Amino acid sequence: MSIAEFIAKRIAFNRERTFSRFIIRLAIIAVTLSVATMIVALSFTNGFQSVISQKVFSFWGHIRVEHYEPEQTIIAEETPIAKNDTVLEAVHSDPRVGYIDAFATKSAMLKTNEGIEGILFKGVEKDFHFDRLSAFLRQGHWVSFPDSGYSHEIDLSEYTASQLKLHVGDGVLIYFIQPNAPPRARKLQVAGIYKTGIEEYDHNFCLGDLRLIRRLNDWDSTKIGGYEVFVKDYREMASVNDSVRQLLPPEWNCQTIQDVYPNIFDWLNLQNTTKGLTLIIMTIVAVLNLVTCLIILVLERTRMVGILKAIGSTDNTIQGIFLIHAGLITFWGIFLGTALGLGLCWLQQSTGLIKLDEDAYYMPVAPIKIVWWQIAATDIFTLVICFAVMLIPVQLVKRISPVRAIRFN
Repeated sequence: MSIAEFIAKRIAFNRERTFSRFIIRLAIIAVTLSVATMIVALSFTNGFQSVISQKVFSFWGHIRVEHYEPEQTIIAEETPIAKNDTVLEAVHSDPRVGYIDAFATKSAMLKTNEGIEGILFKGVEKDFHFDRLSAFLRQGHWVSFPDSGYSHEIDLSEYTASQLKLHVGDGVLIYFIQPNAPPRARKLQVAGIYKTGIEEYDHNFCLGDLRLIRRLNDWDSTKIGGYEVFVKDYREMASVNDSVRQLLPPEWNCQTIQDVYPNIFDWLNLQNTTKGLTLIIMTIVAVLNLVTCLIILVLERTRMVGILKAIGSTDNTIQGIFLIHAGLITFWGIFLGTALGLGLCWLQQSTGLIKLDEDAYYMPVAPIKIVWWQIAATDIFTLVICFAVMLIPVQLVKRISPVRAIRFN
C-alpha cells in the first residue's frame, strides 16, 4: 500500500465526525442521485418508445403494401389490388420477413339510439394474426369467420363502444358509404371491445370480415386493399421495405409504418433529445459536486499538505491522496446509484406505481425497459468524465507553499 493510499483511506474512513467525512459523504450522495436519475430516465424513455412503437406495429404492421396512390390520405379506402402469389413467395423468401396479412378498409357510419359515429371498417381474413392484438382486447373475442358467406361480427374500440353505449353481444347498424349511391346497411353484432390507447386507431377504426367489403364493393375473391408485412426485427424494416419495393408490380407501392404515421414517430424521436439532455445535465451535476468536494477537501487539508511537503513528499504523492479520495467517491457513487436506479425501475415494473393519463400518453402506466449496455455505458461514461475533471482541482496542491500552509488556520 502506497503512502498516498494509506493517508487517503485514513481520512476517508475516519469514524470521527470530521468536516472531511461529511463532505465526502455529501459528494457520494450527489453522484449516487445523478447516476440513479440517468438510469431511471433512460429506462423510462426506452420503455415509452418501445410500448408506443409496438402498439403502432401491432395494429398496422411494419410495412404496408398497397396500390400506388400518391395523393391518398392515411384514413381512406384503398384502390383494390389482386392477390399475387408470386410476389408473396418472393417477399416470404426474405429471411427477415416474419409474416404477411391481407386487409382492406371501407368508410362507414355506426348508428344506435345513442348516436352516430363515423368509422373506417378494417376487414381482415380468417388467417389474420390476431395474437399480436391480444394485449388490446378488453372484452369479448375477436371476429370469428364462418366457412361461407361473411362474418356478422365486429370488434369496436372502447372509445366507439362508449360513445354509442354498446356492449359485447349488442347489435349495431352499420351504413357503408357507397360512391354515387345510397349507403348500404348491415346489422352486425359486437364480438369484442379493444383499446390500443392510440387516438388515431381507437377513434377511427373497427375490425371485421374482409369478405363483407368484397361483397359491398363487388370485388372477386382475389381482391384486397393491401398487405401488412411484419419483419422479425423492426430495426430492419427500412432495408426490408427497399427490398420489397423491388419485387412489386409497377402499380404497387410499399412504405414503412414510420412513413405512414410520421407524427407519432417524430414525437418518439424527440424523446431521444430529452434523454440526451437528461444525461448531460445529470453528468454536469455529478461533476460539479465532485469538483467542489475536492476543492473543499484540498483547502480543508491545507496544513496537512504543507506538512507533507515540508517532510519531503512530492506534489504527485499529495495529489494522489486527493485523486484516491475522488476515486472512492466516484466508485461508491456509481455503485450505489446503479443499485438505486435499478431498484426504482424494478419497483415500477412490479407495482406500476407511476400512473399516466392514457389519453395523453397512450398508456395507463409508465413503462420500464432496461437496456443493459446503456446502463454499463452510463456508468463508464460517468467514471471517465469524473476522473478527467478531477485532475483540475488537484492542481491546487502545486500552488500551496509549505511555510504558509503550516501557518494556515
